[in-house]
Amino acid sequence: MSNSPTHKNLEERAQLFKALGHPTRLLILNLLAVKPRHTEELAAILKLQPATVSHHLSQLTAVGLLTAEKEQYYQMYDLVADALRRSLRELVTLAEPGLATAVSPDAYRDKVLETFFRHGRLRQIPAQRKKRQVILEKLVEAFEFDQPYTELEVNRILVAFHDDVATLRRELIASQLMTRAEGVYRRLLVG
Repeated sequence: MSNSPTHKNLEERAQLFKALGHPTRLLILNLLAVKPRHTEELAAILKLQPATVSHHLSQLTAVGLLTAEKEQYYQMYDLVADALRRSLRELVTLAEPGLATAVSPDAYRDKVLETFFRHGRLRQIPAQRKKRQVILEKLVEAFEFDQPYTELEVNRILVAFHDDVATLRRELIASQLMTRAEGVYRRLLVG
């Protein structure tokens, strides 16, 4: 993503959720919804150190949920009017309608394939199961549905991708992308 206004807006929303993602901050918001309070008062109520409460207050203030006003020796914090009235739908709905469709649903798959394939060959078999599954789903595309293959035919197809055809065969069967019965391999419909 770029530094576009839309990206900035998304980043601000993410920071808001991050600020709300701590139980102490939720307690502070509830206490300030009743009346404005200063750091030491909140620290006493919450049985926390003033420095800890001050940190939480700064997080909530930074995302626009609180205001801070100097009153004698204390910094008084108050909940911003209507700060909590925005619905969850408002917060998560993208301002730019086409943005959700612009994000590729296959971005992870594409990245894995780009990382592990060079010039049509598999550089290495991924150790991580999720990445390995992406690779296997790509490899199984080289086989026709429900067509019988001998082990030799499977090996000829797989060796074009990687030399360790035995591991690839086993993995294709283990991941239920292919079956093997009586020496005959078949691609399953799920791949």
